[in-house]
Parts: sequence; structure tokens; C-alpha cells
Amino acid sequence: MTTTVAVIGGGYGGTTVAKELDSFADVVLVEPREDFVHHVAALRGLVDPEWTDRLFYPYSGLLERGRVLRDRAVSVDQGGVTLASGERLVPDFVVLATGSAYPFPAKIDFHDSASAKAKIRATREELAGAEKVLLLGAGPVGLELAGEIKAVWPEKTVTIVDPATEILAGFPDEFRAEIRRQLDDLGIELLLGTSLTEAPVSEPGQAKTFTSGLSGGGEVTADLWFQCYGGAPHTAYLDGELAAARQANGQVEVTSELRLPGQPRVFALGDITALPEGKLAKVAGDHAEVVVANIRALIEGGELRTHTPGGPMISLPLGPSGGATYAEEVGVLDAATTSEIKGAHMMASRYDELFNVA
Repeated sequence: MTTTVAVIGGGYGGTTVAKELDSFADVVLVEPREDFVHHVAALRGLVDPEWTDRLFYPYSGLLERGRVLRDRAVSVDQGGVTLASGERLVPDFVVLATGSAYPFPAKIDFHDSASAKAKIRATREELAGAEKVLLLGAGPVGLELAGEIKAVWPEKTVTIVDPATEILAGFPDEFRAEIRRQLDDLGIELLLGTSLTEAPVSEPGQAKTFTSGLSGGGEVTADLWFQCYGGAPHTAYLDGELAAARQANGQVEVTSELRLPGQPRVFALGDITALPEGKLAKVAGDHAEVVVANIRALIEGGELRTHTPGGPMISLPLGPSGGATYAEEVGVLDAATTSEIKGAHMMASRYDELFNVA
């Protein structure tokens, strides 16, 4: 009999696992979204109409033998998976790949693609009419969004506010200095070590002019703002013995084989794992390779692989032709190289291939 595997979550890691297992296991991919969303390109999709539709890939092209179940796991315990529809799955292996939530526009908060595209287009229209844009959060999302806005509307005033005293803590000074230099060249105002003294009067992405004081002194005026902080892993569905692996911040403890402790047939990967490494699409892909190899080894016999968290790594575009990249093995790479790696094409070709899009 064929081994059954339930993959919970159809993001970067989950789709890779499902695709690779499809040839030798009976795979069910559980995902509430209508289409895969290429969130790596979400900020580009906000500012560039040509990219909006390119964010969405039909799951129908992913698997040849297995099936994609448009449903949501409401409970996963040591015995199986209970879905929102009431269906109960009792697979041989479970892969937890539910990823994390993050404020729009970095992540899309709709399960149907028509509503998601409508939200993107409406927000773009609001953004286009705003002269002064405020971004709360100077992490990678805030910096990348600032670069995307300036690439399309160089005349706009873009201000980033963050209570941290420096950007991109944990990365080398040389990398941070290069990003700061490019932000200065783009005319992006960076206000660090301060925060708003009162909340904006509008919703994120809604054009409505307001002025707020700053805790460090002075004030800031904006016509529109976005929240660029506050990610949270999706793991509230863990139940029974599996719930013991869930930490206070929602992340899940895993062994070096990417299994939940004491659960030899339950794997977890990507953003939900409590591992000291970046929560990146590439990292989810690395996890997926280990999970696939280990499920194959458990089915066919063989040694299990382990995952060792890597060092700091980031490719941070500031628009299609700007930005910088850092990895320990190569050091700091310039804007032109960052454009080749990510900025110009947002890694879309690999997902065209994954989902068999012509």
C-alpha cells in the first residue's frame, strides 16, 4: 500500500514537499487559499500592475498524482488531522507547513484571489494619490517597500519610523552601511529610536492625512501609512501531544531531523519552526529538502538527514535595480547582483516551473 502524507499548508515549504513526495507517496495538500501566493513579490505587486496577477499560481498544476484539498486544518494531533469541513485525515506522515501571518501588503489576507487582487488594486490607487507615505517598521519589509514605492513614484516623500536605534541588527556593518547609503540616495527619511505618540487615524493603506507626534521629539505628517512589523506563526491548531511543542511565541520546537520532539511521523518546516535562522522562502525550501529526504528514508530505509541552521542571510531589493545581498559565504553583494538574484524578476521563474505555468 502507498504511504499517505498530509501536508498542512501550501506556501513555499509545503508546495515543495508535496511536489517532491508526489512521485512515491499518496499526498494530500491542505490549503485554504484558492491559489498559491508568491509573497516574495507581494510588494512589487502592490506598486506595479503588471505584477499583480503574477503573484497567483493555480494549485491545479502542482501535483500529478496527489490532490490539493481546499480546506483548513482546525486540529492536528498525534492521531491525525481534523479539517474545518469536518473531514478527518489519518495519514502515515504529517508535515506542518502553515507559515506565518504578516500585515498587508507583505502578505495577502484573502483566501480567494479575486478579493486579494481587488484589495491590491484599491490600495495601489490610494497609494498613487498620496504625497507623503509613512512606513512603521525599518525591518526588511519596511525597507523593501520604501524602495518599491520610490522606484515607481520618486517624487513621493517616504518616511520610515522605528523604535530600534539601527536597521537590520545582526547583519554586518558593511551591509547595513550599503543599505543606508542607498536609502539616502533615494531620499528616504529614516527616523530611528522613536515611535508615534498616537495611532494613525486611518487604516493601513487608506489615504487620509494625519499628523502624529514622535516619542523622540518632533512630529511626522503622512497621507497614508503601512504597518511593516508584526509577523506571527500559524500554529494554534496543534492539539493533544503535539501542542507540547508549541512555544509561547507560537513557534514549534523541532529536532535536527525537523520532527516534533517525540513524534517520529510529524515534521514541521519554515516560518513556524523555533530555529535561529531567517524566516525566508529559501530557508523553507532548505527545510523541505530535509523533510522529503527523511520521509523517503523512513519509507524505503536509510539514514535520516539533519538540518543545521545557517547564519544571517538576506537579499534585500530596493526597487528592481537597487538593494544589497548578504550571506556569510559570499559577503556583501551589490545592487546589480541583487537585481540579478531577486530584484528584477522576484524569483518568479522557479514558481512558473513548480506550478507548470507556461
